[in-house]
Amino acid sequence: MDSKKGFRANIFNLTTAAMLLAAAQLLPLITGHIPQIGRMLCPMHIPVLLCGFICGPLWGGIIGFTAPFLKYITVGIPVLFPIGIAMAFELAAYGIIAGLHIPMISRKENKITGKYIINLYIALIDSMLCGRIVYGIAMFILMAAGKNSYSFTAFLTEGFAEALPGIILQLAVIPPLFIAVSALRRYELEKRSLSE
Repeated sequence: MDSKKGFRANIFNLTTAAMLLAAAQLLPLITGHIPQIGRMLCPMHIPVLLCGFICGPLWGGIIGFTAPFLKYITVGIPVLFPIGIAMAFELAAYGIIAGLHIPMISRKENKITGKYIINLYIALIDSMLCGRIVYGIAMFILMAAGKNSYSFTAFLTEGFAEALPGIILQLAVIPPLFIAVSALRRYELEKRSLSE
């Protein structure tokens, strides 16, 4: 019975991760014609963070790292060096850190408590901060390798000031989506265990 549950969980994670990778490719198309808006809204970040929370650190990291390269192969954006490479590390960090927070935000009861919401937001903010720090470090290393500089001011501007609309969007959208997916998953598992 346990191997059956494990197999179902693996299939669920694989299909969910694949759908979220597709979403990471499609969402930027909405803002693709206006790069400034794309940089502000960070549409690729939402599916990757969700993947980490839903599927765990392994899938979150894989989808996060793969998404910018796949986008570059299919439509030629983002520019691979240094932005695309730095984004790959940033998004991988988002997915991994979000996935590592799963034990903190998992819940045993069938109701959503204040503590659960607070833990979910702490996990999300921590994942976002870690990802942006990884982006800053990657950009610093890549720019130095290209004999250019990447200042702390540029990091703050790019990672926080210019991305503020995207940060607000992620804080508004990710928790309700995660709660909805979790509720559906719990319902499906409970229904299946009753039928078995």
